[in-house]
Amino acid sequence: MAITYEEALKRLEANGQGHLLRFWNSLSDVQRKVLLAQIEGLDFESLARMKAMIASGVAAKSLDDIEPAEVVPLSSAKEPKAVLAGEESIKKGAVGVILVAGGQGSRLGYEGPKGCYNIGPVSNASLFEIHSRKILGLEQKYQAKIPFYIMTSLANDQATRDFFSQNNYFGLSKDRVLFFVQGMWPAVDKDGKVILDAKDHLFMSPDGHGGILAALRERGMLDDMKNRKIETLFYFQVDNPLIEIAEPAFIGLHRLNNADISVKVCAKRDPDEGLGVVVIQNGRNSVVEYSELTKEQKHARLPDGELKFKYGSVAIHVFSLNFLVRESGAQLPLHVAHKKVPCCADDGNQVKPDKPNAYKFEKFIFDVIPDAATPLNVEFAREEEFSPVKNAEGSDSPITTRRDMTRKFCRWFESIGISVPRNNDGEPLHKIEIDPCFALGADDLRRKVAKDFKINADIFLK
Repeated sequence: MAITYEEALKRLEANGQGHLLRFWNSLSDVQRKVLLAQIEGLDFESLARMKAMIASGVAAKSLDDIEPAEVVPLSSAKEPKAVLAGEESIKKGAVGVILVAGGQGSRLGYEGPKGCYNIGPVSNASLFEIHSRKILGLEQKYQAKIPFYIMTSLANDQATRDFFSQNNYFGLSKDRVLFFVQGMWPAVDKDGKVILDAKDHLFMSPDGHGGILAALRERGMLDDMKNRKIETLFYFQVDNPLIEIAEPAFIGLHRLNNADISVKVCAKRDPDEGLGVVVIQNGRNSVVEYSELTKEQKHARLPDGELKFKYGSVAIHVFSLNFLVRESGAQLPLHVAHKKVPCCADDGNQVKPDKPNAYKFEKFIFDVIPDAATPLNVEFAREEEFSPVKNAEGSDSPITTRRDMTRKFCRWFESIGISVPRNNDGEPLHKIEIDPCFALGADDLRRKVAKDFKINADIFLK
């Protein structure tokens, strides 16, 4: 049964948020229902933490005592026994995949879920299709069942579900594609008061990728994983079509080391690249955000000239299910940003401020790392697995992502002895794309194409 006005008022006044009902008498029945539903979902314990943070000032963390974390080098990242261990886990149905896909494509000039954005260099396939076909390719290669857990947001949940349904789940079994909605948090003012952006509506925004832990628990996904006897979860974000989903060597290293969490890291392009770095602090592994490092720390060098904090995290993780279950009830640190948030004035009209007026809070998934008894950091080759599509133009844009996809497929061909025509700059003359169900890597490709295969036009192997 939904909360009543009297219950809402009592709860709000007990937590210093009674102002949220100040327009009650001017609201319609529908508006009142919407407002009460939002109030019922408020997490007053977290709101108290937010208010305390603002009252005490947002102090920067001390990072004087950090040192680089240990990393499994690329030369050891794909050892045969790790590949075998990962393949065995996949074959027995003990591996699941988690995708963070709550974002919209607005920065790309696209209206809709970012995962629906078309990125295939030849096929024009969407991000969702490419990711789904990689999972299907794994299922077919290893005769396995791999559940696919997709975290959406309130803004794109229905559109995402519809997209998968309209495309027949890209060949995946519908019962193994599970959607769950990310949590939302309100913004608060300098006094910790929740902001109304309309008379009948609280301003809400996603609670950060760290909110996936609570969402997995509250939406029943952890129970589903237990019921399916999943042991290991591969985690990634939607904007990276180069990702090697549930790569056996990475899964295997995680399993062989009995790790709670494993993190893929790559060498930073330059000292100022905006990647969080893996460190040791207070004897525990951690990821420190780029923005929290001093200029001296970003540029610090080792005696051999290498960057001291060389390895950046790109949000490619593997979790043990047991660790996810333990952390799902943990109180993660809050990260705060001072932002411009539309708000409802005393006359009931919305005001759009011209300077920051509110605090928005998020949780980050990497904040679970210090809780891990056995963390593992594994190096990967950026050109093989990381080319996100984030911006409409410039770096990390559709042009660079499609270019990097073609380059990767060209390397596959050349590694099996098939020449690729290139221009004077060394770039492929033709666009090349390979469907994951045709080949997941160069070894698969070798078994599928003839030795005299010729590339003399754009090609899409499917």
